[in-house]
Amino acid sequence: MNSIVEITKKYLSLTDIQSEKLSFICERLVEMNGQLNLTALKTDEEIALLHIFDSLTLLQTGLFNGKSVIDIGCGGGFPSLPLAVCSNECSITANDSTAKKLRFVEETARDAGITNLKTLLGRAEEIARTERRETFDIAVARGVARLDVLCELCIPMVKKGGFFIAMKGSKGKEELNQAENAIKVLGGKTIDIVEVEIPLFDRMHTLIIIEKQRNTAGEYPRMYSKIIKQPL
Repeated sequence: MNSIVEITKKYLSLTDIQSEKLSFICERLVEMNGQLNLTALKTDEEIALLHIFDSLTLLQTGLFNGKSVIDIGCGGGFPSLPLAVCSNECSITANDSTAKKLRFVEETARDAGITNLKTLLGRAEEIARTERRETFDIAVARGVARLDVLCELCIPMVKKGGFFIAMKGSKGKEELNQAENAIKVLGGKTIDIVEVEIPLFDRMHTLIIIEKQRNTAGEYPRMYSKIIKQPL
């Protein structure tokens, strides 16, 4: 068993099949990181707890069973890959605008035997103006941008009655204060804030759960340059 997964199992209950698939993901991540710059994390503890454990904190919300999920800006596949492994009743769409990273996610999922994950190449603000707009039960994003920007990229992807879950660090509540107007304008409402302690690293991460209560106006999302310059 991969030592990264052994560390993860000290803090999470994993089945043998889940452990095997996560081990494969970690081995592939370490193997390909030098070529593709997939992660800045280097040690086994960092990958185990700041990638795998952190990704799987999403399941604490109880919202994912049987849902269609899009991971906006998935990068090297977190949270997409661990979420697909440990919530196999979900349908996961891993989105990124960098083709080489998305190819890594697609090939890793295929070779690990993960069948509930597919990839979607493109910029979120452009995809949200296609037929994929407002078709997902849940959108998630880990990092990527500050919350007032992130909301305009993610909330338009979610159907009415669905959820956007922003995975933030210790300043999540501070970002939320700055994003409340954007959330309201885009049709959302913050319904919960879940703080999660990351073992060994003495830090708190924050899940901000936003419910999509009405459809997003057609003018959103705007061009990315405008979103950045003039957040809602």
